[in-house]
Amino acid sequence: MAEQTPNPLGQNATRMQAMVLDACVDLAVIREPLRLAEVPMPVAGDDELLIQVLTCGVCHTELDEIEGRTPPVSFPAILGHQVVGRVVACGERVKGINVGERVGVAWIHSSCGTCRHCREGRENLCARFRATGRDAPGGYAKFMTVPAPYAYPIPDRFTDAEAAPLLCAGAIGHRSLRLAELKEGQTLGLMGFGASAHLCLQLARHRFPELSVFVFARKPEERAFALELGAAWAGDTDDTPPQPVDAIIDTTPVWGTVLGALAALAPGGRLVINAIRKEDADKPELLRLDYPRHLWMEKTVQSVANVTRDDVREFLELAARIPLRPAVEEYPLAEANRALHELKQHRVRGAKVLRVSS
Repeated sequence: MAEQTPNPLGQNATRMQAMVLDACVDLAVIREPLRLAEVPMPVAGDDELLIQVLTCGVCHTELDEIEGRTPPVSFPAILGHQVVGRVVACGERVKGINVGERVGVAWIHSSCGTCRHCREGRENLCARFRATGRDAPGGYAKFMTVPAPYAYPIPDRFTDAEAAPLLCAGAIGHRSLRLAELKEGQTLGLMGFGASAHLCLQLARHRFPELSVFVFARKPEERAFALELGAAWAGDTDDTPPQPVDAIIDTTPVWGTVLGALAALAPGGRLVINAIRKEDADKPELLRLDYPRHLWMEKTVQSVANVTRDDVREFLELAARIPLRPAVEEYPLAEANRALHELKQHRVRGAKVLRVSS
């Protein structure tokens, strides 16, 4: 049998603290969608790890879950998919991971492993893709379980708080940059400048030293932060950049930026939309789609769907080598609602992270 350690809450503990979501709500009406609750302690299955959660990143996808654009499969739900924790117990069939190791859990909780997409290394497209914090309980809790093959060793270079946003914001930025198909000397645009974009900018400048990065962001403080990190130019989302852009990664939750990005692309340019959902508030903007201005000249639109395990592994190794420096703001677990509302209001510098355990 795999090694076990005493339950950190006590040998007989059967309950733990978690922030739970009871139903999808409108965040403009309900300011505290999550409640702090005592819930049953999870138990690791034969192929699973039981993890004591140390930190969990706060992602815009949590807003999509709360507001019903990609709702949890059942309620009450425990959100959170950028998890850093310590292994507390291993299932009987787990090999190669030991109790006490620090591991990360990302958006991909599991996939079928046998379909065509999984066999081709595109498990992010699997019809049985399960997401952490949506289809399975996530990291807004003191403990969680995960299938062992979907946990990743965390490089020692990063603190618990720094490592959390690497698991989604960073990994999805890594995938987006690959899909952008950039070459040295070209220009990259980043539409929006939150957790993913601030890591993507650092990664892009490392991979392509001669690359010029243009940042489109609504808030002056976001534009100033982008320039601090090495952007060649920063303007509003509808501003005209110094020159047409070869590829743009759109990290925003709104539709209007799609048109702005398409208009800013050079002939043959590529728009990569890095968002699991787009909000409908400004959807009428799409009615203004103008074929000659937005799509002609062989422009391409590419979406990003989830991440694979290889995306996460590759990015963690690369982030440690560079090394990337995530900017993070920490909040106690009990203040998850405050962190989510600040994210909704675009009050962000880098990434927001919940401190769940010491």
